[in-house]
Amino acid sequence: MSELVVETRSLAKYFAGLGQKPVTAVDGLNMHIERGSIYGFVGRNGAGKTTTIRMLAGLNAPTRGSARVLGLDPQHERIGILERTGFVIDRTMMPYMTGNDLVRFNRGFFARWSNEMAKRYADALEIPMDRKFKKLSHGNKTKLSLLLALAQNPELLVLDEPTAGLDPVVTDQLVRVLVEDFANDGRTILMSSHHLSEVERVADWVGIIDRGKLLLEARLDDIRANYRRVRAVGERLPERAAEIVTVSATEGVFDYVLSAGAEGFAASLRGQGATILEVTPMNLSEIFLQLVGKESHVLVEVLA
Repeated sequence: MSELVVETRSLAKYFAGLGQKPVTAVDGLNMHIERGSIYGFVGRNGAGKTTTIRMLAGLNAPTRGSARVLGLDPQHERIGILERTGFVIDRTMMPYMTGNDLVRFNRGFFARWSNEMAKRYADALEIPMDRKFKKLSHGNKTKLSLLLALAQNPELLVLDEPTAGLDPVVTDQLVRVLVEDFANDGRTILMSSHHLSEVERVADWVGIIDRGKLLLEARLDDIRANYRRVRAVGERLPERAAEIVTVSATEGVFDYVLSAGAEGFAASLRGQGATILEVTPMNLSEIFLQLVGKESHVLVEVLA
């Protein structure tokens, strides 16, 4: 059995609303992140990604449920987690410090800090280290934040929307560093994003969250191997089955999205007199749109 670097059990967070009813940010989250994996945590803006990450960092206390990060409780063992985890949650730094100042300031807090890594990433990411943080571009602020997290030499790297607002060149630099330099060393990355194409490019595990609920958690290879769209023409075809994620019907044309067993399902439709128009694979973006567009947000699929 693989070691879990992050595990949550029924994790939930409610915030006080303007009226009497609380606002649900995270609702019963059960997340499992294996050591050495790149876990893409995807969802729309406001889906609950940042709140989840802040609970993992010990910055927000859960309303109920629990979380373990590197075997530690974020609420009671936060310092132990911070010593072994690089968090890039926001880009707020001391505005009048230069990049070099921030390196000198941060290295005293981390026993595993590497000046060599800080220098390497400053060069590789082309960061103007002699410029004050407040005068850096948005892209360079993000790159400097990542440098400071990587130079900690962490076991786990947690990134909240790391490429938001970045141009394609900077995005490519960041992705290359994460995959080729950090993940290839056997360490673990949790990356939240609403840019599905970037997640599909680098992740080997995906968790899809919407309205605070985890709708899907699976290996990306298993998603590609199993999810299919089946389009069929017929009368009184089934609209409920264990493998059906969504189904729509227009003038006798049924459009199914299946989580498994597409060929067998298509064969059963033929047995009911249906004509199969197509059976096609789906990419992550298509699956995401189908899941978050459902009227009922209760699906949790774990493919081992």
